[in-house]
Amino acid sequence: MATTIDEAKLNAFVGKMLGDLGGAMSVPTVRLGMRLGLFEALQQGPATAAELAARAGGLHERYVREWALAQSANGYIDYDPAAERFNLSPEQAMVFAVPDSPVYLPGAFELVAAMIEAEPKVEECFRNGSGVRWGDHAGCLFCATGAFFRPGYVNNIVQAWIPALDGVEARLREGIKVADVGCGVGFSTLLMAEAYPESRFVGFDFHEPSIEEARRHAQSHGLGDRVRFEVAKAKEIAESGFDLVTMYDCLHDMGDPRGCAAHMRRILAEGGSWMIVEPVAGDSPAQNMNPVGRLYYNASTMICIPTSLDQEVGEGLGAQAGEPRLSEVIRDGGFATVRRATEGPFNMVLEAR
Repeated sequence: MATTIDEAKLNAFVGKMLGDLGGAMSVPTVRLGMRLGLFEALQQGPATAAELAARAGGLHERYVREWALAQSANGYIDYDPAAERFNLSPEQAMVFAVPDSPVYLPGAFELVAAMIEAEPKVEECFRNGSGVRWGDHAGCLFCATGAFFRPGYVNNIVQAWIPALDGVEARLREGIKVADVGCGVGFSTLLMAEAYPESRFVGFDFHEPSIEEARRHAQSHGLGDRVRFEVAKAKEIAESGFDLVTMYDCLHDMGDPRGCAAHMRRILAEGGSWMIVEPVAGDSPAQNMNPVGRLYYNASTMICIPTSLDQEVGEGLGAQAGEPRLSEVIRDGGFATVRRATEGPFNMVLEAR
């Protein structure tokens, strides 16, 4: 039977694909612009290609011109054809040139590059059902992940997430013992330590290169006297008596999240709290068919599911597990209450007691 093509739908779909492909092709040029300092140089003011090349340390003008035209076509910078000058607006600078901005996104481009690098390994997982060990995905996936999450942590941990917990912020100001489990390169741990100087913090992660990087960050920030970083799997942390345990964007990556939840209950002091920050998601897949869900489902396919399936149990929660399933996992670990303390465009914060 012949299939009738709706030309309007076809044209709309092709238009969408052109936009998607344009975005995909922007990944290497944005990364070049970040490494070469081109966005930062353009933040100083409008410039011709020659002026921009000079500002960025004497780069080759012809390459810089083509790069700048590409970013203009992307809509990432502005172009004045009459003056042949390029400019970075304040809004564009928030995304590409202000590291502490809540919407600073260069880390996302690094994450995409790492996902592409790991594609052959994940393809093999599709064929045999295995996983990819964290740190083995790509050259520096853990670096890209840290860079991707840092802006959200800088603008939310102290300002919104911890204050949403029940009585925890006051205790942090007085001085308590905190475990940051799955701390990665330590951004979340150090942000808390800087904000609450009376408290003591221990960051745990099973990935040794991440812990080595975290220790370097602690020393450079002058926090080595009250922040420690230790290599340990979540279920094998021997230390206990923590008044607060935090997990930032990592519970869904664990092979045995229920076992991890049970161990968090064991290492908490009486009356302690567990804060679980996870990607925001609806209660069902249908509720995640949106731009944020699109990002998380793709990242989950390439990173989160392979990471979980490489570990014991391999539950494979995925980055869009949703609050009901996460709450079930946490309650299975022995926690009596779980509540959504707060949420934002990209994350939800659960508090377990």
